[in-house]
Amino acid sequence: MAEQTLFIVKPDAVRRGLTGQIIARFEQKRFVLARLKLFRFTREQAEEFYAVHRDRPFFGELVDFVVSGNVVAAVIEGHNAIATVRIMVGATKSFEAAPGSIRGDFGLGFTDNIIHASDSIESFAHEARVAFQ
Repeated sequence: MAEQTLFIVKPDAVRRGLTGQIIARFEQKRFVLARLKLFRFTREQAEEFYAVHRDRPFFGELVDFVVSGNVVAAVIEGHNAIATVRIMVGATKSFEAAPGSIRGDFGLGFTDNIIHASDSIESFAHEARVAFQ
């Protein structure tokens, strides 16, 4: 049975013109695009989206970064989508991400790490609701 997940191409990747290459990687893995949206987070949306990190020291920096430019939100579906997409995305800190992963190939740092991906069914439901409201 197909599972859905969400990824967000962050402002650094959109500015660098990497959106198409990132989406192509998921399509090459045979994931199907179910929803796609280009938009700019409001501060309120970003704070709600990243609410799980509210008490972390990097929360303000994360919110400031994600509202700094356009993002692309995508819901994709396929077999084991959540786990597979997390592997394809790579470690949160780009400098620790494996070569061949999206962050390993394109990421430049911790906050400016190209992409966000839901890490569970629960986070997918919350994040997709915020991104596609």
